[in-house]
Amino acid sequence: MTLLLDVQNLWVRFPTRSGIFEAVRGVSFELGKERLGIVGESGSGKTMTGRAVLRLIRPPGQVTADRMSLDGTELLTLPERDMRKMRGQRISMIMQDPKFSLNPVMTIGQQMVEAYRVNRAVGRAEAMQKSLDMLRAVSIRDPERVLRAYPHEMSGGMGQRIMIAMMLIPDPDILIADEPTSALDVSVQGQVLTIMDDLVRQRGMGLIFISHDLNLVAQFCDRVLIMYAGRVVETCKASDLHDAGHPYTRGLLNSLPQLDRPAKRLEALQRDPAWADAPGDGAAL
Repeated sequence: MTLLLDVQNLWVRFPTRSGIFEAVRGVSFELGKERLGIVGESGSGKTMTGRAVLRLIRPPGQVTADRMSLDGTELLTLPERDMRKMRGQRISMIMQDPKFSLNPVMTIGQQMVEAYRVNRAVGRAEAMQKSLDMLRAVSIRDPERVLRAYPHEMSGGMGQRIMIAMMLIPDPDILIADEPTSALDVSVQGQVLTIMDDLVRQRGMGLIFISHDLNLVAQFCDRVLIMYAGRVVETCKASDLHDAGHPYTRGLLNSLPQLDRPAKRLEALQRDPAWADAPGDGAAL
């Protein structure tokens, strides 16, 4: 496996009035030209892990790691000017809520053209054509009208697709997708996943796919990290996710409705305090 991203012993801490809160605790993983899923409950540290890789955790937040390198370049010690070039051009992140990611006073077209020209030395006409092509790729009808529109004129699902198109425009080496299909219907969800899958297979891109949907991750990804309380408690092949052995993973799976095994009542997840402190089972597979 060609190694793109190497993260070892990543910690994200925030000072609070009651002490230091550890949002991510000792997370380690490697990413090649593959689809890596990260799953867990809300608050388990999935999104914070993705934001830390992009160095989007601002003071007073504290990010430390033994190693966090992209193609051998250490990201934690990289000057901010150089890190800005990494964001978008080498690593892009699709945020979960487009309402907070799109500029409300700029048209969709202005934002997409700007995102492309920041990373590529191209003219406005070429950037506009690339924006139209990407909007069509995520199944947006009448992309010319959408480019002239403002974010508040878009539905949640449309906003999500626009964000996906905007982050894919620079053709990044690594894409971090934080719940990218949560606001999409099933048919469009499949189309968007196909686009991401093609980028991984054809361009050799690495994908970190953050999701609550264990069934989706099991079908779409190659490997899966299961996070609980800021730690990776289990790592497995995506095809083996439904046979996972950790009681937390089993609890998540058992809390999902199964069409082939209908139940009168779904199981409630019974948490063990020991899970928060137990080491994972080898996150850097």
